[in-house]
Amino acid sequence: MFRLLLLLIGFSALSCASRPTFRIHEKPIAYDAVRDSLSLQYLQQRHGLDVSSTAITPEMIVVHWTAVPTLEATYEVFNPVLLGGRPELSSASALNVSAHFLVDRNGSIWRLLPDTAFGRHTIGLNYMAIGIENIGGPDAPLTRAQLKANAALIEHLQRRHNIRYVIGHHEYEAFKDSPLWKETDPDYITKKQDPGDAFMRRLRKKLGRDRFQSQP
Repeated sequence: MFRLLLLLIGFSALSCASRPTFRIHEKPIAYDAVRDSLSLQYLQQRHGLDVSSTAITPEMIVVHWTAVPTLEATYEVFNPVLLGGRPELSSASALNVSAHFLVDRNGSIWRLLPDTAFGRHTIGLNYMAIGIENIGGPDAPLTRAQLKANAALIEHLQRRHNIRYVIGHHEYEAFKDSPLWKETDPDYITKKQDPGDAFMRRLRKKLGRDRFQSQP
């Protein structure tokens, strides 16, 4: 009986370890046949991948800030399937930008896309990257609650996937000359500053500086 009790306790501990110790709220963006088709087209034409599915195998997490002041306003930007305006992006694809997760100023986490669904958020790396967007920007520095939430979310995603790289959006160009970079137009680059060196230093310290790579 005692051995059975120990086995049950051990099984319970393993089960709990596989679940996040925080809440992920579900707030899915529209994902219809048009988004699926455009996503597949992006994988084939922009990333040069001969695939029949929009599922990705995540190996990277890219941390962003929204430069949009509220969660609801950001959701309204990501929810449409088609990209509105932004000629610097629409020339590459009509597919709207998106991310997998949104982290609000208070640290609450909202899932917009499944972990393994394709999302357009980082040039050259979308095919392997989960995007985490944080509500904030140059005039609204990311909060301690967001730092804690990002670290917890990344730990959770690491347990689910073989995550090798964690980078800030502003660091993505370091991958351009590596085999990991998959963008068919060598001139398609946009300069980014989010979420900045200061936030990434704090995040890497919280995660453990040598746990994830930031360069190829």
